[in-house]
This record gives sequence, C-alpha cells and structure tokens, in this order.
Amino acid sequence: MNKIPIVEMVGITKRFPGVVANDKVDLAIYSGEIHALLGENGAGKSTLMSILTGLYLPDEGDILLKGHKIDLTSPKDAVAHGIGMVHQHFKLIKPFTVAENIVLGLREQGLVYRRAEVEAKVLQYCDQFGVCIDPSAKVWQLTLGEQQRVEIAKTLFRGAEILILDEPTAVLTPQEAKELYQTLRRMAAQGKAVIVISHKLTEVLEGTDRITVLRGGRGVGTVKTADADERQLSQLMVGRQITGTTAKKSGIHGEKILELEKISCLGNRGQLAVRDVSFAVYGGEILGIAGIAGNGQSELAEAVAGLRPIETGQKRINNIDHTSSSPREIIAAGVSYVPEDRLGTGLAPSLDAVDNFILKSYGHKGMFIDWQAARKQTAETVKRFDIKLAALDNPVKMMSGGNLQKLLLAREIIANPQLLVVVYPMRGLDVGAMEAVRNLLITQRDEGKAVLFISEELDELFSLSDRIAVLHRGEIMGIVQPGQVTKEDIGLMMAGKRMWRHDADESV
Repeated sequence: MNKIPIVEMVGITKRFPGVVANDKVDLAIYSGEIHALLGENGAGKSTLMSILTGLYLPDEGDILLKGHKIDLTSPKDAVAHGIGMVHQHFKLIKPFTVAENIVLGLREQGLVYRRAEVEAKVLQYCDQFGVCIDPSAKVWQLTLGEQQRVEIAKTLFRGAEILILDEPTAVLTPQEAKELYQTLRRMAAQGKAVIVISHKLTEVLEGTDRITVLRGGRGVGTVKTADADERQLSQLMVGRQITGTTAKKSGIHGEKILELEKISCLGNRGQLAVRDVSFAVYGGEILGIAGIAGNGQSELAEAVAGLRPIETGQKRINNIDHTSSSPREIIAAGVSYVPEDRLGTGLAPSLDAVDNFILKSYGHKGMFIDWQAARKQTAETVKRFDIKLAALDNPVKMMSGGNLQKLLLAREIIANPQLLVVVYPMRGLDVGAMEAVRNLLITQRDEGKAVLFISEELDELFSLSDRIAVLHRGEIMGIVQPGQVTKEDIGLMMAGKRMWRHDADESV
C-alpha cells in the first residue's frame, strides 16, 4: 500500500434542511486496496461518496487527489479525475439495451452507433471483469440483479481508477457477490482503489482490506479488516449490541388465506417464468420462498398481488377466486405487497412521505383529502416505526434505503392486511434496520397474519420461516420445514434437485 493516499477527504461537512449528513468526516483511500464504508442507513455514507463524485458540494472540508487539492463541482469533474460510482438506485434508461446504456455519453463513441461492434466490445469487456450480461437485452426486461450488473459494467467500462460501489451486492446472489469481490480484488491488484458501501458484514470481513465506520454522520473509526470481527463492527455501527436473532412462536394456527393451484405466468420477455406452482399460506405462518435470483420469485409475487396476469391455474384468497382480479381488488381482499423495487414500484420517489403514505387510499377518500389528518397519521406512523427523514414534505428519494424500506413496510402494515407479500425486504439494509424488519414480520405473523416472504438469504429464511418453498426455473422443487433440512439441502433444490416433502405441506 502506498504511503500517500490516492484520495483523502479532510473535515468534510454537508448539511441539508433539518439534518447534518456529514460532520467533519476524514477518510483516506489508498491505491491497491478495497476499503469498506459501514454505517446504519442515514449515517451519511452515500452523502460522503456523492461529494467525492461531484454530485454534492461540501459545505466545509477539502478533497485531495494524490496529495493535491481538487474541486469537484460536477460528476463530469469526478470522471475526469478517474472517479466513478455505482449508485444503489439505478440510473439506467430502461427502453435502451444494455450496450446502449454502457456506451451512453462516451465521447469516443461518436455520432454513429454500430450495434454489432459495440455489443462485441461490451461482451469482451464484461468477460474480462466477470460481470457478463446479454448486451442486446433491453434494460426493462432485466431483473434487478441483472440491472445492477449493468451499472457495474458501465462504470468499469469507463476505466475508473477510483471505483465506488453503493451496496453493490444488495441485489446479487451469494455466488454473484463472491464473483464480484473477486473482480474487485483483481482491480485492486492492478493498482486501482475500490470503495464499497455495504451492510453485509460477512462479505466485508471476507473481501476488504480496511473498514471505516460512520455513525450519525461522523466517523467513529477505521480498522484493518484482519483485526475486526462482526460484533465489534456492529457495535461501532449502531452504538449497541445486536443479537441477530428474533424469538418467534412455532406452529401454524390460522385459516388458509392464500391458495395457488397450478398457476403459470409469463415473464417480461414472454418466457414462462412461473410453471404449475401450487401451495397455500395460512394465518399465523411465514412461508419463505427461496431461489437464485431470476427463477420466478418476482413474477410469482406480482401474480399474487394482481400485477401480473395468470395464464393458467387458479388463485384463491379466503376461498374466493381472485385469479383475474385487479390490483385494487386484491388490496380490497386484504393483501399488502412490498415489492423488491422499493423506489420504482413501491414508492413514488418525487412525492413526499405524506403522499406516499396515502398513495393506496386515494380512491377511498372521495373528491377531497383531509391533508391535516393525513399528515398527522403519517407523522404518527413515522414515529411508531422509527423512520428517519429530514421533513415530511421532502421527496422520499432523499431518504436512505433502510428508511425507504421501513416507510414502505409501515404503509403496508398499517393497512391491516390478512396476507403480507414481501419481496427481498432486507436488501441493502444495515444490521439495525434488518433487526427492525425482522421484528415487524414476526409481529405480523404472531398476530395471525399470513406472510409470504421472498428472500435469497438462507440465514433469513431459516430464521424467519415456518415453511420454505424452493423455486428453480419457475417450478417448486419442494416445500420443507427449516428444522428438517440443512442449508445444503436447500442449495441443492435451488440448483434443480426435487425434494418434495408432503408432510411439510400437510402438517397444517
């Protein structure tokens, strides 16, 4: 490691209305290292990196590049200095192809777009860095995991010497995350500096060289990864001990809330994404859905929520046929839905917290809305669910990922549903926010609600689920009880081994 940092941020302070996002933060980054930036949602990590990439101007402090002070007044300045960032919320043009998004804005591309030539170049470059994806696919056809890969490839394609990744593995499978860190390690070995904002302590401890922790907008310490452990980092991040476990009752006590009988539906590219899926979810249970990203989980959730047409089969809610029901009819039937794309599908990013909170109930409020009552209810909910935001009137796109997720969950839970469908609710959350989400789901379950919980994290599935259904290429490989199988068994099922256990489905 060089003695002089390639980038040094000294005394960085950034204020927004009602909040100090960064308070005299110091950060030194060296070439040839992978440096992790940890902290709770809202701790100021993304703001600090947005300053380093020219998106925000600091109110106080200096940025030094190779020992020389620089002024970054725009992202263009940052790119010119070899600084690139992959943001947590994607900045892609969905009607464009992967290749078009990657080369968009490159001067050397010129005015003429030679499709075959560009796609071949993108494929070659993606192969080099291990983030391969079909360059001819339209972005809107891709899963969130695939879209994240496009963002990573786009930044790598520009040859950044300092690469910043904001929650890069939040939408990746464990295998993809491992491959990503291998890619980052190769880049570091070539002398590049890599900064990773992450909440996944295991990944950070396995894949980085140094770790800086932020809490409440301030730096609370930088440690060598080799000298750190999860308990120490958790305490630094939240200022208290995180247990990592959540007590819950056992057994299924309620009536059958949701029943799917041999349903099939198509994906965005017209392919069969869900194939003859059958299962039931009961009040007082959490049914987990496991599977590698892109195996039909999102399409299944959308079919349950009424957002995706069911081609064949039947969907019943409380023994009433809702196979062809609209999303509004599904909501009226007592179903709440937390999608994986919280800022694109779940919330309207340019609207404020009050608008987003009453978004689903506009149709029930008649011609006029009692804004005073709506604001009061939103404020009470924000306080109850410990949602951190600068002001109720600010666009929600200014909130951190964890607080966005809590706002979305709060809105759906306040509706008092009989069935709560949640898709990847822990993605991008810090350990404190994950604990809050776990407790919310357990509370719903213990109150007799049915919860359909889709996750790719096996630890979460085993911790929270009463039963686990495993999807592979849109088919169910088995429905099992966590206490009767191992994670290796689930892994084999995710890879395509059928292990149907009738007792697990009929023990109710």
